[in-house]
Amino acid sequence: MDLRKLKKLIDLVEESGIAELEITEGEEKVRISRNMSANSPATATVIPVATTLTGPAPALAAGATIPGVATELPPPQAEGHVLKSPMVGTFYRAPTPDGKVFVEVGQSVTEGDTVCIIEAMKLLNEIEADRSGVIKAVLVENGQPVEYGHPLMVIG
Repeated sequence: MDLRKLKKLIDLVEESGIAELEITEGEEKVRISRNMSANSPATATVIPVATTLTGPAPALAAGATIPGVATELPPPQAEGHVLKSPMVGTFYRAPTPDGKVFVEVGQSVTEGDTVCIIEAMKLLNEIEADRSGVIKAVLVENGQPVEYGHPLMVIG
């Protein structure tokens, strides 16, 4: 299971106040349980379904960071509507590494125009402007990992 998914699930358990969450994905099973004592973080345990554990299972601490993934969302640098990522993946400004970028700061876009690509699981997903306006800022670097809800651009 992807570490970004695990971190997101741990954060959701901590924010929601539930005591335990168990998810099975393919051959992997994840159980996130929360120790109800004060200031104790939730932990996640990844258990392959076909394996039986005889000792303590490894845990991912809630405070652990994943290299290369922005853990805090950057504040918008310009006034306007913030276009957010609809999925987890890798942000690209152009259709090919040497290609022309979809949009530049100061360029006018109309609702439905492709403004970037997010690669998720080897699929290239075109992200469209959700409103018309002018691109005020691009908040993500080319090739940077993004998560669901991560701000991508400001459209004014």
